[in-house]
Amino acid sequence: MMKTWWKESVVYQVYWRSFLDTDGDGYGDLRGVIEKLDYIKTLGVDVIWINPFYVSPDKDNGYDISDYYSIMPKAGTMEDFDELLAEAKKRGLKIIMDLVVNHTSNQHPWFIESKSSKDNPKRDWYIWKDGKDGDPPNNWRSYFWPSAWEYDSNTEQYYFHSFAVEQPDLNWGNKELRVAVYRMMHFWLKKGIDGFRLDAIALLAKPAGFPDAEVPEQINYLANNPGVHDYLQEMNREVFSQFDALTVGEVAFVSPEEGVNYVDESRGELNSLFHFEVCDEMPEWDLKRFKDIQKRWYQGLWGKGWNSQFLNNHDHTRLVTRYGNDQEYRVESAKLFAAMLHTLPGMPYIYQGEEIGMTGVRFEKIDDYEDIAMKNRYMELTAGGLKPEDALKLLQPLSRDNSRTPMQWDSSLNAGFTNGSPWIKVNPNYKDINVEQALKDQNSIFYFYKKLISLRKSHPVFVYGDYKPLLEELEEVYIYERKYEQESLLYIGNFSATPQEVNLESDYNVHGAKLLLTNYQADGKQDSIIRLKPYEVRVYLKQK
Repeated sequence: MMKTWWKESVVYQVYWRSFLDTDGDGYGDLRGVIEKLDYIKTLGVDVIWINPFYVSPDKDNGYDISDYYSIMPKAGTMEDFDELLAEAKKRGLKIIMDLVVNHTSNQHPWFIESKSSKDNPKRDWYIWKDGKDGDPPNNWRSYFWPSAWEYDSNTEQYYFHSFAVEQPDLNWGNKELRVAVYRMMHFWLKKGIDGFRLDAIALLAKPAGFPDAEVPEQINYLANNPGVHDYLQEMNREVFSQFDALTVGEVAFVSPEEGVNYVDESRGELNSLFHFEVCDEMPEWDLKRFKDIQKRWYQGLWGKGWNSQFLNNHDHTRLVTRYGNDQEYRVESAKLFAAMLHTLPGMPYIYQGEEIGMTGVRFEKIDDYEDIAMKNRYMELTAGGLKPEDALKLLQPLSRDNSRTPMQWDSSLNAGFTNGSPWIKVNPNYKDINVEQALKDQNSIFYFYKKLISLRKSHPVFVYGDYKPLLEELEEVYIYERKYEQESLLYIGNFSATPQEVNLESDYNVHGAKLLLTNYQADGKQDSIIRLKPYEVRVYLKQK
């Protein structure tokens, strides 16, 4: 297997608008990221992924871009970004940018031109179709709205949008459009960034002929269509292959059999991917299902391409609330999941606040939420007759705002995030859960993450080891072994609030193994019968 810097990296995701506000406008900004670079460096990570900060009307928190070459005033200036790049490099940190090329804002000059007339040179840069008998061209729905089509009365055609009405999809079948996108990618890579996280990249190619969907509510027909790999291979030839850059694709509705085509090192497309069999398709913790997902993706990708390990981000509820236990065992379960994510095959991602065990939130009113996807769905449900309180209760657990509340730096007003009025409410538990408190406690979740990252850098088995699940029939306990050269790593985790006992006698000899890490006081015993406390994790290492 080819060794690379990015396979050995740990990525820290910064959702900048909720990270740190330095100018009092209630939004985080790039100067806030600069101010906290030493904090990020202390954790030990290698790469910072920053969510979109291009000029945008901000209908979807920056994922509706109206100018690819400029910085959103809320975030700062190009000078701020240049300083961020320089200061990150001083600390040995790499920066990857979040890039959206499936769609733009409807305020982008390209779309304004495209919309102006049917014969405009940029008309074909977007997807325009005639309606059918007064209805949209087909019955597809979008991620955020019941129809994927919006009518333009000026030109009497519909344009296509996979997401919000304000986010028209680009037509990747147009060569001029692709050249313009590649030119823009070169601009940022030449500026010195270290790669891209590519949003919704599996959606670039659309189904030929735009036929009606048999089940329009199941929107997997929007992704992984013929032609997408041709576009990505061209993108790699024209852009990525010319830089030593990390590329990670957001690839929805994909199995390992299809996913490997995006990242197979022999194909020349992307370095790695995010799949969503867990975060999109497993609403609650299901260890049996999770084991199966890990096994299938390992078998599908190992030796060919690279996977990513994550259980929360800006789009998915914080992991300790969704999958762990954010009450009695918040600290223990946060450490349990952390140890798993950093010892499974693939690149670990840490979402800001995860390293201190930040939790999800439930606001009392729909007006307290900012998530456009949630608000549109709320409107749809209540218009269909569901009581407002029932609609809110239904949508709260998986609202994207669960993970978008401001970073909790300390116990001062607004958790130290802003001196102004925060763009979204702060989680009320900030006085109990915050960075200042975590840094004072050597047993905190923060220092557990720091140790995990340090171990990963010291032991190649964390990165390049194979993967062998053990005692797969156990319903509450996850055990796997990884081997590489002279090292063997063993992970044992109890994913329940009740004590568990496992017998490793016929599967693994713990004698001679060193207990690298645990989230309880270690007893020092080496016994084939392991007794685990609630949410206990143990990581052992053997060296020949």
